[in-house]
Amino acid sequence: MIIAIDGPAGSGKSTIAKLLAKELGYTYIDTGAMYRAAALKLLRLNINLENEEEIMNVLENTQILLKDSQVFLDGEDVSDIIRTEEIGNVASIIARYPKVRKWMVSKQRELGEIAKNVVIEGRDAGSRIFPDADLKIFMTASAEIRAQRRVQQLKEKGFVVDYNHILQKILERDKLDYERKESPLRPTEDYIIIDTTDKSIEEVIDYIKSLINK
Repeated sequence: MIIAIDGPAGSGKSTIAKLLAKELGYTYIDTGAMYRAAALKLLRLNINLENEEEIMNVLENTQILLKDSQVFLDGEDVSDIIRTEEIGNVASIIARYPKVRKWMVSKQRELGEIAKNVVIEGRDAGSRIFPDADLKIFMTASAEIRAQRRVQQLKEKGFVVDYNHILQKILERDKLDYERKESPLRPTEDYIIIDTTDKSIEEVIDYIKSLINK
């Protein structure tokens, strides 16, 4: 069974997908982490982010692996390093390129086909990666709540952050994601939309499990 969870940054999709996969005993695939890992390598190599061919030359010689909740870039565990706002913004920039998305989708499909039972989350998990997923969830929340969650998450990791700065970055990423030509972030008719603004993690997971049972 394939469960796809899409949605904007801070909607709770990563937290929910990870916990849901653990409860069900399914493989968890974090597509956003794969873009972030690629973004980290591009930043380290000082690659021109406006040049799709340069980006692809790097990616074609890059290995990104997911194991449990860890992300490995060319053998290095980068699980924590990739969670900064700078990396997130670069990930959004490179995600607009068709060749980059095609390369990523092929890798993500390989992971899903090997695992069989999967909870996959990202920004086009059900629209492009697995359009025939058994269950498609689109999670959303107000920008203000998403910014609060992001601030708390970064503080727990030891980063000093400003709420207004984070809110502005989320709004900028929303604009990039919703308006990009290649796989824009928007739910299709076969998605079930869940607004997590006023819902607890437990409430959202229980609701998704009820959908699975149906």
